[in-house]
Amino acid sequence: MILRKHHRVLVLGVTGRQGTFWTSEMIKYGVNVVGGVNPRKAGARHLGRPVYATAREVSGEFDVALMFVPPMAAKEASFDACKAGAKLVICLAEHIPSHDVMEMLAVATLYDSRIVGPNTAGLVTPGQSFAGIMPAFNRRIFRTGSVGVVSRSGSLGALACLHLTQAGLGQSAFFGVGGDPVIGTTTREALEIFDRDEGTSAVAICGEIGGMAEEEAAEYATDMRKPVVAFIAGRSSPPGKRMGHAGAIVEGDSGGYASKRRSMEAAGVAVADLPSELPQLIECARR
Repeated sequence: MILRKHHRVLVLGVTGRQGTFWTSEMIKYGVNVVGGVNPRKAGARHLGRPVYATAREVSGEFDVALMFVPPMAAKEASFDACKAGAKLVICLAEHIPSHDVMEMLAVATLYDSRIVGPNTAGLVTPGQSFAGIMPAFNRRIFRTGSVGVVSRSGSLGALACLHLTQAGLGQSAFFGVGGDPVIGTTTREALEIFDRDEGTSAVAICGEIGGMAEEEAAEYATDMRKPVVAFIAGRSSPPGKRMGHAGAIVEGDSGGYASKRRSMEAAGVAVADLPSELPQLIECARR
């Protein structure tokens, strides 16, 4: 699911400091924020929107649940959102216990919801909508275009979008899949979403060492109708060191830079040595 202007967003944890700041920016951007959730402030209004005790009180009146909640509250918050009919649950928190995440994914499947994250920076569709902690309002980074960007890292994804914008390409959408070991929507699934999107003509993957996300995405990219390019962070990481995200765990040769690059290149995906090379690789792949 690519976030669109018509999608209605409910913000769980809307009254906290981060929830307040980013919800305010979303409203200024034109995002259709229908309200927020905080059981202790139910019945109040915040940022001009109603505050509810649970998402189920707003059942059927929102499409996307954006969660500004602490890790130990994430499971129950996601259950609440899924049972209320959320099509998409965006989980920003990291350090959620893996067994909680697995329960979250099981419940989401039961209620036909999709979870993005945990540890995601969110989603952006330039000129339409955004949900999360990405600076969609910064026109030096995000502009309307036709390149879909998939990233495990918010900061790396923002850097890739910056280079695309500077090159005059822009983005059809940004999809932050998250950097935890167990996540909902995978890099491969995000690739499938962009492959079906008529507004996307090419895709840039921002990967990193650890896990098998890039190798699995490469399997799908082999038969894609659209060109795919990639940058993989961690080429110079020392062996045995944990780098960055909790998902950046390398065991033996599995999940390492070399294996990821080999998989991508074998699938016909051009791999950049630097994020600044992504626009040029996209232009070459389109010829």
